[in-house]
Amino acid sequence: MYQEIIDKIKPELEKSIDHLKETLAKLRTGRATPVLVEDILVNYYNSKVPLKQIATISIPDARTIVIQPWDKGIIKDIEKAISSSGGGLNPVINGTKIHINLSPLTEETRKDLVKILHKEIEKTRVNVRMIRENAWRQIKNLEKEGSISEDDKFQGKDKLQEVINEFNNRIEKIGEDKEKEIMTI
Repeated sequence: MYQEIIDKIKPELEKSIDHLKETLAKLRTGRATPVLVEDILVNYYNSKVPLKQIATISIPDARTIVIQPWDKGIIKDIEKAISSSGGGLNPVINGTKIHINLSPLTEETRKDLVKILHKEIEKTRVNVRMIRENAWRQIKNLEKEGSISEDDKFQGKDKLQEVINEFNNRIEKIGEDKEKEIMTI
């Protein structure tokens, strides 16, 4: 019975890992990637729309992002949205396209990015702990109801911890890989 509880939390744990990956993908590492701009919300005819829905985003080289809006009339709105996005990106309008040149990261910027990385990893770990505590509570309730024995309860706790350890190891690996990527010049 406890196995059903453990199986039920696995998709939640996967969602936490996926969210971490998405968040970390948006951390600038010195290389151009569409992820840096694609979800920036642009004011498009009085509604906020992600940039990827109204423009083509291309990466001609490792330090340049080129955005070509499908509707040429919104180029200024896109420039404004990128400038005010808080990502430290400086868009330059060049005819019907917007160019963003990424400057190399300084040592101080890299260290700041690593701090942000560690905060995101810790948020994910806290989420995993909350999921674990909820599952453990459910397993303990099964024993109180008489559905499982005390031995089964502790066996369930051990199995639960195995799953949690597996996810924590994945979180750790993702963090290490991203930190290496950030610190590589």
